[in-house]
Amino acid sequence: MTVMTTSSVDGKAAEPPDADIFSGPRTDEPRRTNNDPRQKQGKQNQQPRRDKRDVHGWVVLDKPIGMTSTHAVAVLKRLFQAKRAGHAGTLDPLASGGLPIALGEATKTVPFVMDGRKRYRFTVCWGEERDTDDTEGRAVRTSPDRPTAEQIRELLPRFTGLIEQIPPQYSAIKVQGERAYDLARDGETVDLKPRPVEIHELILVEHGDNGQSVFEAECGKGTYVRALARDMGRILGCFGHICALRRTIVGPFTEADMIPLEQLEALCNRAASGEGSLADALLPVETALDDIPALAVTRADAARLHRGQAVLLRGRDAPNSSGTVYVTVAGRLLALAEIGNGELIPKRVFNLNGLTASSARNQESK
Repeated sequence: MTVMTTSSVDGKAAEPPDADIFSGPRTDEPRRTNNDPRQKQGKQNQQPRRDKRDVHGWVVLDKPIGMTSTHAVAVLKRLFQAKRAGHAGTLDPLASGGLPIALGEATKTVPFVMDGRKRYRFTVCWGEERDTDDTEGRAVRTSPDRPTAEQIRELLPRFTGLIEQIPPQYSAIKVQGERAYDLARDGETVDLKPRPVEIHELILVEHGDNGQSVFEAECGKGTYVRALARDMGRILGCFGHICALRRTIVGPFTEADMIPLEQLEALCNRAASGEGSLADALLPVETALDDIPALAVTRADAARLHRGQAVLLRGRDAPNSSGTVYVTVAGRLLALAEIGNGELIPKRVFNLNGLTASSARNQESK
């Protein structure tokens, strides 16, 4: 992280978007309207809802297999009693690993995590291609052949770098206003066009005699790991599908940042009894901005930025660069801003009143 300061700065008069999808959320439960009068009558016997509160920061959930990303966000929102929450990168129910969940003002930084690299460890089962390109679908092509480790390694350079990839039929891409996975469920074959994606690294980790191979891949935004398995299987002539998938890195977040759900629930119970604080599970909002330069300003300049007013940058220590920076005052995150033509223009202002990361987690993130 690059930190800049200015010696003199003078004044001059939702929910986040969904993340790039590696395994489409085809099993997410559809919304249903409940018109059962018996349930409406039962509502009067329910316990009152707990008041929502302002919580700001990131929690990197080690998502268990079987849980949807949407459900994971709802669970954490309830545990923290948070007013706002969203995730930065959908993980399918069969996948485990890093699911960064933004709470409160951290939702304003979700795009920066979404645009970062992701790293996966995944297992391909050879011999079957399935309509969903993973274990949840039905077999559509089979082969008795199995590839050798040498054949696989010779193939990997074709899937490294900037490549064209056709998304899976069961994906969340919209086709004439409808999700591809909804059309596929209805039995329609969707003509999805190839899209450019970038694979920074693809390596064979293990190759056994059981008809399975383990890979690690580091990908850019929009890559479908399921499509990698499908396309490798087609070229090898033996077909294949994903049978295990774990995300190990998302943007600045690694496995060291991940917290299992059971640990979060235990921490919540201790906090409720006064034996701990949920702040210990939070990473600072600015953790998502690790690749963006930081600019420290004075309190007087911060007051102008907080009101949405641009300020002039001048003095010998004024930055001569341009582009996006995150602004701090007295070490506290204030805003996302753009530097251009000698001005600092606020784009997103943060209001971090409420529960934030503990001082220990702040130190860990630096």
